[in-house]
Amino acid sequence: MIAKMDKRLRADHFRTRLSRAMRDTETSQSALAREIGVDRSTISQLLTDDGARLPNGHVVGACAAALGVSADWLLSLSDRPESAAELLSNSLSLSEAPRALIDQRIFDWHKEAAGYKIRHVPATLPDMLKTRALLEWEYAPHLGRTADQAIGASEDRLKWMRSAQSDYEIAIPRFEIDSFVRGTGYYAGLALELRLAQLDRFIEICDHLYPRLRLYLFDARRLYCAPLTIFGPLLCVFYAGGHYVAFRDRDRIETFARHFDTLIREATLPARDLSSYLQSLRQDIR
Repeated sequence: MIAKMDKRLRADHFRTRLSRAMRDTETSQSALAREIGVDRSTISQLLTDDGARLPNGHVVGACAAALGVSADWLLSLSDRPESAAELLSNSLSLSEAPRALIDQRIFDWHKEAAGYKIRHVPATLPDMLKTRALLEWEYAPHLGRTADQAIGASEDRLKWMRSAQSDYEIAIPRFEIDSFVRGTGYYAGLALELRLAQLDRFIEICDHLYPRLRLYLFDARRLYCAPLTIFGPLLCVFYAGGHYVAFRDRDRIETFARHFDTLIREATLPARDLSSYLQSLRQDIR
């Protein structure tokens, strides 16, 4: 809700903000007058009139557009000088997501958030925990002849992520682990020896990196979450197939962080029990 403001105070704020915007953009009264199609005396009056009268909407809008600020800010209806388009551009971005492991953009986001807690819901099993054999099985069909080079480059990035100072919380639907162990669904055709080796890798990493790396299993029939990564308080990134959708505004990051907290709170298997659970699965798979 917008707080009520005395007309005289709002007019005074308008003059102050118009003057600030002109100063910040190094725009003279004459230049602004030419830009919005009025006399220079009109601009002078806008800046010096100490009354309670505000200019009409057309003049306010024209001044805002010429100076690259929002009309709401000039009228003290917002504390953000950016235009709506700029606010949207700064808070949300859409970029291509190649079907290829940890690409440069994802790696840059991890480096930007180094030291912050990183929360992750993967699309399949977490790439940072996979064996090379599983990476090849999963990505070679999409990468073709470049698979070996791409996997080699990604292994270096994955190694950096595992050794970084960030804490990682990873929430995985329980059916994903079950499907992998049985070699069904997405993992149909994955050889038994690859699954056993991958389980050994999971167990090793969980034991070695806990509690800095914590994995939780949740029931996707009760709680759903799209693939996403929350990079501390900096940004939240959704994986939408061919694109990443990234949010940087605090309110949305906090909203998705609370949903992740729910996944952890409602997890059917806490992180401290995952290693023993995976060991029992390994016995069953044999």
